[in-house]
Amino acid sequence: MKKILFTAATMFALLQLHAQSPVDSSGFKSRKLKVEEINLVSSYYTQDGNNAAVTGGIGSEKLTDISNVFDIKLIKYDKKLNKHSFDIELGIDHYTSASSDRIDLKANSSASHSDTRIYPSVNWTVENEKKRHTVGIGLSSSTEFDYQSYGANVNFAQKTKDKNGEFTAKIQAYLDKVSIILPIELRTSTSGSGRNYPTASRNTIAASISYSQIVNERLNVMFIADAIKQDGYLSLPFHRVYFTDGTVHQENLPSSRFKVPLAFRANYFAGDKVIIRTDYRFYKDDWGIIAHTANIELPVKITPFLSVSPFYRFYTQTASNYFAPYKMHNAQNQFYTSNYDLSHFNTHFFGAGFRLSTPTGVFKIKHLNMFELRYGHYYRNTAFNANIISMNLRFK
Repeated sequence: MKKILFTAATMFALLQLHAQSPVDSSGFKSRKLKVEEINLVSSYYTQDGNNAAVTGGIGSEKLTDISNVFDIKLIKYDKKLNKHSFDIELGIDHYTSASSDRIDLKANSSASHSDTRIYPSVNWTVENEKKRHTVGIGLSSSTEFDYQSYGANVNFAQKTKDKNGEFTAKIQAYLDKVSIILPIELRTSTSGSGRNYPTASRNTIAASISYSQIVNERLNVMFIADAIKQDGYLSLPFHRVYFTDGTVHQENLPSSRFKVPLAFRANYFAGDKVIIRTDYRFYKDDWGIIAHTANIELPVKITPFLSVSPFYRFYTQTASNYFAPYKMHNAQNQFYTSNYDLSHFNTHFFGAGFRLSTPTGVFKIKHLNMFELRYGHYYRNTAFNANIISMNLRFK
């Protein structure tokens, strides 16, 4: 309760500073740092299934996750009228998991039953409006019991002369440490215990380029190409794999992975009240997975202030070369996993969002200019399903 009160007090204090900041006129841009926008996003996620990787591709996948993200955007102009934007974000997730609780098969409930992840980030961009380009850098981290990640990114964007097109390039790097927590029956005297587990490195470099274009007053499109290289310990140490002879082993995957996602997006404004948002994504990696994603969302404006956005996403992928179900691997396999995230499957994700936005304040709250509530149901043809509900409050 104290955390909630602190967040609310901080938010309204920042908004009060924003209200006291000088307002830009048509010929003047404030050089003082001021609040542009504050977002508070909360979500509740629950899932269930019968193919837990912790128990070798069988067993409960029941999990719940509560997530809260606080995001504040600040802006200012320097002496050369370059626009500086600062995006500061703090996220906190807390989950409970039936499958991770089975790292120790004999325990009724263990420390791995639940965990909390904290992930702050900060991004700084500088936009030169005369030259139509933007440069930026960012830092991030993510901390939980068995995983520590540090990230950094650099990005650049250039608009065309008519400002209808924009080219964007971004490079991201993540340096991670994975705690080697083995299934209880595979541990030795050197496997560690408590918080004293050995660690292994996992490094990721991702490069992305995109180009967006306003085709006409109704249609805009975007092309995106990514290349992602991972090296290091890419398995999860507590994932079991059962061989055909009944023996149990620790998941073993290659120490490198290269991924290439390609995507196309198109938004079409079908009149004043309907937008058709579509995107398609192709994915391929050197572990043998090929995937296709198709998504459509149809925001419909019911009133000038209320809109409804039904959506549907279809996803399909082939299985990794290293996947096999429970008791289907054997000693001739160099690499092996029974993680159904690397299996062949199809998924359907559908739901709707409700968005209320008014310049005078939603629910008569002066600075609350947007309230959004979204619900989605996820189904995978491996007897796995999930539900998520999220709420977004935007203050300006």
